[in-house]
Amino acid sequence: MDSRVQPEVVCIGEVLWDVFPDDRRLGGAPFNVACHLSALGVHAAMISRIGDDAAGRDILQQVRERGLVEELVQVDPHLPTGEVLVTLTGSGTPRYVICEPAAWDAIRATTQAHEATRSATAVVYGSLAQRREPARSAIRRLLETSAVKVFDVNLRPPHDDRVIVEHLLHRSDMVKLNDEEMERLAAWYGLDGADSRQQCERTASRFGLQTVCLTRGAAGAALWHRGSWSEVAGHSVSVADTVGAGDAFLAGLLFRMLRGDDPDRALAFANALGAYVASQPGAIPTLDMTRIHAMIESEEPA
Repeated sequence: MDSRVQPEVVCIGEVLWDVFPDDRRLGGAPFNVACHLSALGVHAAMISRIGDDAAGRDILQQVRERGLVEELVQVDPHLPTGEVLVTLTGSGTPRYVICEPAAWDAIRATTQAHEATRSATAVVYGSLAQRREPARSAIRRLLETSAVKVFDVNLRPPHDDRVIVEHLLHRSDMVKLNDEEMERLAAWYGLDGADSRQQCERTASRFGLQTVCLTRGAAGAALWHRGSWSEVAGHSVSVADTVGAGDAFLAGLLFRMLRGDDPDRALAFANALGAYVASQPGAIPTLDMTRIHAMIESEEPA
């Protein structure tokens, strides 16, 4: 395989435009993760599908500019590039309307995509891109790899199918979810009444997971990793919007863990990265590493 197309981390799923009332911004959870990983110096790639349209060509240009592997972004001759209509509450919390049909519903498990996932160190994916065939079957085939499989639960009603989520939990090594998503899993699997640590431990035990990461928004985050437990408090930031903050968090956590950091340090870095992105407009702003490291060291408001 061409070394240019042999990434360390492969993200699979939706790439799209987040359409705000007064703006259009690049997005899609796995694409956001890939962009942040690339910004952190990781050779990352995105397996997705775009339309043969102006919106798709704009995405390809962004893929090139952000240092991702362009060859793994497929072009569909019939379906349009995906869009999500986004509105923000007064606190900056996003609400989404996910448009259909979209090209990423037709992701294919091409030979090149298979080679990328099989040679990668880690593969990142969510549940949304598996809402429809043929993408669902294609992604499942692409997860036939010895790479670390990282599942970002990322429930987006009405595309929050328990059967799909359960299948992915069984296939994964590492899971990231927020506190609302943990509540859903707790209800599904009889974990009500347990505290956060017990919920993470029991989720890991039930599905054979090595790592469970729980994000809590302004309250920080927690990490269960091979029997150890870590927690960090939130950073006080002026929130621009929270779109993509969880994706930045996951990228930061994965980056540090792949580089051999202990869980406490990896979680602290991820927590600061997510808080920084929440303080900036859009899902993938330019990272100010000086400010991010200052947040970690001082734990003062950004």
